[in-house]
Amino acid sequence: MAAKRETVTFTALNKEIKDGKFKNIYVLQGEEPYYIDRLQQLIIDTALTEDQRDFNLSLFYGNTANVREVISECCQYPAFSQYKVVVVREAQLIPKQPGHKNDLDLFASYAEKPQPSTILVICHKETTLKSKPFLDALKANKSGVVFDSNKVREGRDLNALIVNYALSLDCNIDFKATSMLADHIGTDIARLFSELDKLAMLADDKNITPQLIEMNIGISKDFNNFELEDALARRDAAKAFRIVDYFEHNPKNNPSMISVAMLFSFFSSALLAATARDKSPEGIMAVVGTRSSWRARKFLEATRVYNTRALVNIIGYLRECDTRSKGIGSRQDQYALLKELVYKILHA
Repeated sequence: MAAKRETVTFTALNKEIKDGKFKNIYVLQGEEPYYIDRLQQLIIDTALTEDQRDFNLSLFYGNTANVREVISECCQYPAFSQYKVVVVREAQLIPKQPGHKNDLDLFASYAEKPQPSTILVICHKETTLKSKPFLDALKANKSGVVFDSNKVREGRDLNALIVNYALSLDCNIDFKATSMLADHIGTDIARLFSELDKLAMLADDKNITPQLIEMNIGISKDFNNFELEDALARRDAAKAFRIVDYFEHNPKNNPSMISVAMLFSFFSSALLAATARDKSPEGIMAVVGTRSSWRARKFLEATRVYNTRALVNIIGYLRECDTRSKGIGSRQDQYALLKELVYKILHA
């Protein structure tokens, strides 16, 4: 059995590298290429100045790389610099050499005693690195770190990512602002982090607010899926239909399928809250899987407006709308379907 790896997050590793606390070996692997590209570039930018890179930065590419040559380069000393950086990009494409099951196994001996002044970065995209000897040596000798670059899912994972990244920028962000970014940008991590970087520079008080987002990204703080969710939870028909009208006139930034997905998540959680034994905010947080007591109270408020039967019916309406929006059993415009859905929810 392979040694268990230490779990490391992007924000923690990002901060560690920015602080100049380097490991000898980094294995950056997984399906999300953005994290891998950003971390390897951050290592280069932090460890070496522009002038030092000519002599101390070595780049290898998987389809042409020879592992023995990479290791030989790693064993060289830096010139006029504290560090030498060796990067293997697209390591998943490294060709197998005759007589070897996996050329990456050759890194095992280097991991046992790496050159202290060398930072080796192995970028293995799409899949995880399959070399038990190398990973075991890495763990046993504490000579490096393995980072799993996983795709981010919509919902709690995305919201948590936004909050944690904002914190890594020494900024706070409230739930509404988080929901606005998650709703508008989604899992486009490169764009999401770029927008957060910009907002962090503009936030004088280190608070990323809905107003700041509206002024600098162009997302309306009053007409978004978070506000639609809130209006429906309170059965505020006038506000709900105003928001849907706004969506219809701004379809590019407000696709109805996103609205349906978010409402499904909200009312599913409200149904869990309605049937939970422990109705305290803490109990609801545990049942629905949220860390926000404020969010838990929103679900409880919805249960006071809609009883259990109504919530079950609403879930049915949402499923029906999702099916019809895909052209199954209906050819109505997506916003006509959304207006019909809103009407049904309000009268459930």
